[in-house]
Amino acid sequence: MRLFVVMGVAGCGKSTIGEGLAHVIGGQFLDGDAYHPKANIEKMSRGEPLTDEDRWPWLTRFGEEIAARSGIVVGGCSSLKKSYRDHITKAAGEPVMFIYLEGSRELIARRMGEREGHFMPTSLLESQFATLEVPGPNECALSVNIDATKDMIIERIRGAVADLID
Repeated sequence: MRLFVVMGVAGCGKSTIGEGLAHVIGGQFLDGDAYHPKANIEKMSRGEPLTDEDRWPWLTRFGEEIAARSGIVVGGCSSLKKSYRDHITKAAGEPVMFIYLEGSRELIARRMGEREGHFMPTSLLESQFATLEVPGPNECALSVNIDATKDMIIERIRGAVADLID
């Protein structure tokens, strides 16, 4: 396996953990937010949740982009619903392992409040949790609790995926 997507609600650490994981497993990191069309970013910046219709083109582009890179790729993308994860995998055209960063509303709200310069307002956190479908046992997914330091979280993931990497 060479494609991994770090997923979860806004503020769970997708970019931070994804970048760190890519570094320790010898891959490259792609931030899913970079593939949002301008209209999606403007909508979220106004505090409006995206609809599925807003998401499909973004998820297609993201899936295609991670697959287009050579070697190991770690992406960061919310991938909140199973249908979104299936869509990314289909767009990629090869297996994708989703790494769910699992944390409490309180922990994530606190972390969101501490970060600067991100377009996603804390007010959308509830809609993120309402949309979230936790990956099930029939999915190619790994759940990791984020109530730890960045390095501990990355090490947990590295240990869990080490034998899966092509």
